[in-house]
Amino acid sequence: MKICGISGSLRAASYNTALLEAVREIAAPDHDVVIADISDIPLYNGDVEAAEGIPASVERVAGMIREADALLIVTPEYNAGIPGVLKNAMDWISRVKPSVYDAKPTAMMGTSPGNLGTARAQMQLRNQLANLACRTVAQPMIYVGHAGKYFDEGAGGLDDATTGFVEKQLAALAALADA
Repeated sequence: MKICGISGSLRAASYNTALLEAVREIAAPDHDVVIADISDIPLYNGDVEAAEGIPASVERVAGMIREADALLIVTPEYNAGIPGVLKNAMDWISRVKPSVYDAKPTAMMGTSPGNLGTARAQMQLRNQLANLACRTVAQPMIYVGHAGKYFDEGAGGLDDATTGFVEKQLAALAALADA
């Protein structure tokens, strides 16, 4: 199964990109996790779309999603919601026709330094994905709090319990993709 992973953070030392890299390591041998870079997607502007069409960076990421069997979005939480860069990328990608989101099996997770992980951002993301007609994994939900203990320099990476949740979510995503 090919999974297109997107990190909603552009930061070089992003905890969420580190989580996505950890997922790549945890994934079963028959799961190929490719990471789509959204850093060069411009701010959405309908005038630009009308005059110039869909930017190449958007077409590239949309193509990666289209070619994948499933989508995994790893989001930080900024001010109790998803970051603007992720929302912007998703909005641009939604303009590509035919839709790459329609019925796409999708999972989400995220990590933050706080106690709640990214629970509020994922609730917002879940609503957006429903509007885009994605089929989302319902359980397990993965909210990794205290990100520094897993991903700061010298930290040991994910613990066994969190790794188990990731494995279960990937299995649920594979089942959804096979359905």
